[in-house]
Amino acid sequence: MWELVNNNIDATLICDNMAASTIKNKGVTKIIVGADRIAKNGDTANKIGTYALSIAAKYHKVPFYVLAPSSTIDRAMKTGRDIPIEERKKEELIYIGKNQTAPRGCKVYNPAFDVTPSGLITAIITEKGIYDIKRFRRI
Repeated sequence: MWELVNNNIDATLICDNMAASTIKNKGVTKIIVGADRIAKNGDTANKIGTYALSIAAKYHKVPFYVLAPSSTIDRAMKTGRDIPIEERKKEELIYIGKNQTAPRGCKVYNPAFDVTPSGLITAIITEKGIYDIKRFRRI
């Protein structure tokens, strides 16, 4: 947000769990996310929740862009299935400080990233240009 505000770009800061409702109710015209890794076919790995955001964008017919440096493209990864996804410690979910907030012995799934399939992405933007997803697959 700091960069957007300091460059006079109209943007609104929200919490991640507000995204679908905000898209529906506030006239969102485009969504731009980052990427930690981009596979050869255009699938992208980014912070957890990006995939859900792309689904909401598709449903509401809002263009969904990925903005990342070209160094993020990993041609050794053919698809998003090849991208390793970090799982974080269960303690991140079951404790707040030293206070346990979940029952002992509960199962925990805590991925740090998810993969957005290229079919949900409008275009990938790098310092080398803007690539619609079909064109991206050919670069």
